Amino acid sequence: MSSNKTLADLCLSVEPLNAQLTINDVADRLLEPAYKGFLSLPVVDVDSRPLGLVSRYRLQNIFMQRFGRDLWGRHPITEASNPESLIIDVDTPLDRAANIITAQLQYPITEDFILVDSTGRYRGLGTVMDLLRAMEKRIGQRNKALQQALKQLKRSQSHLVQAEKMASLGQMVAGVAHELNTPLGYVKNNVQLLGELVRPVLSLAEQQSQLMELLNDPHASDEQLTDAFTATRQAADAAAPAQLAEDLSPLLEDTLFGLEQIAELAVSLKDFSRLDRAMTEAVNLNECVHNALVIARNAIKDNAEVTTRLGELPAITCTPSQINQVLLNLLTNAAQAMDRPGRILVRTWSEMDQVHLSVEDNGRGIPESVQKRIFDPFFTTKSVGQGTGLGLSISYQIIHDHGGRIRFKSEPGRGTRFLISLPVSQSPALSRSA
Repeated sequence: MSSNKTLADLCLSVEPLNAQLTINDVADRLLEPAYKGFLSLPVVDVDSRPLGLVSRYRLQNIFMQRFGRDLWGRHPITEASNPESLIIDVDTPLDRAANIITAQLQYPITEDFILVDSTGRYRGLGTVMDLLRAMEKRIGQRNKALQQALKQLKRSQSHLVQAEKMASLGQMVAGVAHELNTPLGYVKNNVQLLGELVRPVLSLAEQQSQLMELLNDPHASDEQLTDAFTATRQAADAAAPAQLAEDLSPLLEDTLFGLEQIAELAVSLKDFSRLDRAMTEAVNLNECVHNALVIARNAIKDNAEVTTRLGELPAITCTPSQINQVLLNLLTNAAQAMDRPGRILVRTWSEMDQVHLSVEDNGRGIPESVQKRIFDPFFTTKSVGQGTGLGLSISYQIIHDHGGRIRFKSEPGRGTRFLISLPVSQSPALSRSA
């Protein structure tokens, strides 16, 4: 049965009963094969306008009475019909008809319903069971379509989260490149200086090698040995080993420090940008704060000074890359909310079975007129090209999927504070959904 089936498709061509027929006539007719399976039969006047339905249930009650056939059998069928039977226009949409019928449905079901045309004349009979079966199939098809739409929505949501993450990361690329260039610059300079400092040492080693060859040569003249000693002494003076040791130590320390900064950026970048895994990792939220601050360092440093007050936290079960994304979004939003260099305070602490994190700034704040909309998808107060309007919406969804809460308090002109609360452990259902 197609989901596009209409009420007209359910219309059964049942010959109506003439109002002049007696109850006995109708009782006999109900026994005919043509009327088998119908709960009731329609009664019409001479103009084919329905007068009601007579049901098997009603006739059964009559004939079960003592002398019922003798007392009622010769009466016109209209005395046994229900004049308030349900009559529906055949052009009524199936959904609307189902609502009308189910609203007036009584149990046990003893009657069907009459279908009429636009002039009010009898068109046929509709059975409640056929209508319910048609609606059941339609609902089943709609549920299937909704399930497919839900699966597609979940896939789209997953892609949207990843796309927003990549968009956020793209905004950080220039800053990360700058952060990398700074240590790379002085590491390069230090290596060049080391090359210049080591060159005299290599020359000294070469002179010493030549001197050793002459010393081991029995045919070497005194003049050759004298010249070799002189060249070796001059190379040693040029190499200045004492000064070299003093110069090498800070250069090596600076080089190692620069390489550590590069490694730190690389690890933080990897942790932020990796594809999400299942929510099974035990993570210290303070590490997520550290990663986000490293990635956002360049975007923040010209706008605000960051202060952290990180408490001792238990490890929580979460997807770290998603939490990193939320923190990066809150930090960059706080930095962009500054009209002049300001302050950002990041705090973490734990209470009972939850950990809490707050990001507070003293920027321009959020206007009261838009505070109710900041978690709406695609809503942004930033200029075109500065934001997608998805950051806070996705952040809200991520925290919700982790069984947590994200709230904010903002006062225009004084700043904004976002508070995130996350459970230490996740329920199996949340872990699977994430």
